[in-house]
Amino acid sequence: MKKIILLVFTLALSLSSCEKDDICDANTPTTPRLVISFYDFLNPSVLKNVTNLKVVGEGMTDGIVFNAATGDAKYLTNGSTISIPLKTVGTSTSYSFTLNSGNTNPALVNVDNIKFDYTTQELFVSRACGYKTIFTLDPINPYTHTDAAVADEKWIEYISVEKSNLENENETHIKIFF
Repeated sequence: MKKIILLVFTLALSLSSCEKDDICDANTPTTPRLVISFYDFLNPSVLKNVTNLKVVGEGMTDGIVFNAATGDAKYLTNGSTISIPLKTVGTSTSYSFTLNSGNTNPALVNVDNIKFDYTTQELFVSRACGYKTIFTLDPINPYTHTDAAVADEKWIEYISVEKSNLENENETHIKIFF
């Protein structure tokens, strides 16, 4: 009888030391990226694809990776919507947007700089996932748009803020017309 009680006690003790695995589910919403959609300036209701757009963060040498290609092609996109990260530390993020990047004719390559200003708020997601950051674009000056070269013309004609609160990536936050 004593052996059975000792066996049951040992079994119960060994099972009680097991812990639940803390793994963050891939479907759990995390820090959202800024979703930008491109539109035709002359026909504002029509989405327009960019041509070989390269987006590079301030102080960075490489661009944002948009696809699984190799070499410099992985930094280029030709779609009508992109998602770019914002810095979670600080209150602004600057990017250079290069249209027709890598074109052999330098007259067709055009660079505009955009600085996004915002505030951040950290929200607890779970013990496994930790925190995520929510961004709120500055209501007075959400962005600053400048041209990279003095002689160059801005390829971006107009920028519209659609959603100031960046809580998820399911909607367009910024519309760029060109």
